[in-house]
Amino acid sequence: MSDKIHKVFSYLTKNKDMNRLNKPMAIIGFIVVFFSAIFCPFLKAPLQANWNLYQVDMGLYMITNGLLGLAVLLFFMRKLRAFRIVGLVLVGWLVLAMGLVYFQIHNYFGWKLIDNILVKTLHMKWGWAVIIVGALIIIFSVGKGSVGKGNPIAERED
Repeated sequence: MSDKIHKVFSYLTKNKDMNRLNKPMAIIGFIVVFFSAIFCPFLKAPLQANWNLYQVDMGLYMITNGLLGLAVLLFFMRKLRAFRIVGLVLVGWLVLAMGLVYFQIHNYFGWKLIDNILVKTLHMKWGWAVIIVGALIIIFSVGKGSVGKGNPIAERED
């Protein structure tokens, strides 16, 4: 049993193609996702101007910030594989949330006449693109790289 563990450990320490983390890029992604959820317009309502993600749906906002908080926790713990997986889940969640809001606008009451009026008055805004780009920045901050000097912002996963 200990020989198998030793072989796996020696393989992992000799492997020069381990995940790397571009810390400034990850921090920029965190900032973009966090502030775009608060300040960017996600939906245009006729009498109430633009709505941010919190005003569109509090549940979407809380789940998005929960996933972002988990990504920040994994960032500080240096669990890069889990960090990348949470980043992928965040992008998937944001695409799903955008689809849910879109379909909710197009079939809110279930009556064709009233739903057509809603479709003409409620419009998706550019905040969705900004928050998805921020989540993609988080994903692309983790990549493959070789172990060595000369890349001060990249560190090997422990």
